[in-house]
Amino acid sequence: MIQRVKITDSAIDVIDALKEKHGELMFHQSGGCCDGSSPMCFEKGELMINETDVWLGNIHGCNFYMSSDQFEYWKHTQLTVDVVEGRGASFSLEIPMGIRFVIKSRIYSESEMNKLSPVHSGETI
Repeated sequence: MIQRVKITDSAIDVIDALKEKHGELMFHQSGGCCDGSSPMCFEKGELMINETDVWLGNIHGCNFYMSSDQFEYWKHTQLTVDVVEGRGASFSLEIPMGIRFVIKSRIYSESEMNKLSPVHSGETI
């Protein structure tokens, strides 16, 4: 199975620090309201997930979701969560650290499209 969402070692280090402070975490790919389209990190359960959200997978123990509307645009793309220096304008937990999570993406090859991990309605996870 090809993972739909991956994570860099740098982002793993940040998640470990955030877990120490906040406990279990979750991610939701922002649709562009405050900080463009960026992955936002929350304490698990802080953001209400419903049938309009899609679960793409788990990165370093954190469920990763995006809205079903946005998934229609991104379904052919593998996402990789990374971090960069600089303060974003979102409510994501890493912002006070002077860094922000970002998405790097690439289009799946034709052969990969047949091997993608399944997605689920957000309410079923």
